[in-house]
Amino acid sequence: MPGVIVRPDDSFEAAYRRFKKQVDRNLIVTEARARRFHETETEKRKKFKIAARKKMLKRLYMMRRYESRL
Repeated sequence: MPGVIVRPDDSFEAAYRRFKKQVDRNLIVTEARARRFHETETEKRKKFKIAARKKMLKRLYMMRRYESRL
């Protein structure tokens, strides 16, 4: 669990930035979203589109890599 000890000479903004950085590094928000029970249709479509794009780019990368060897 991330936590920040605020130093006497720290401003709120600096402490908040450090806290946000720790939360991002520990993937807390991502994990909380993944653990939610209900997934809306919009989220499902968005994930599907992202997965399809990744799949297409991977295929394109492999094809270009194969063609460069010829």
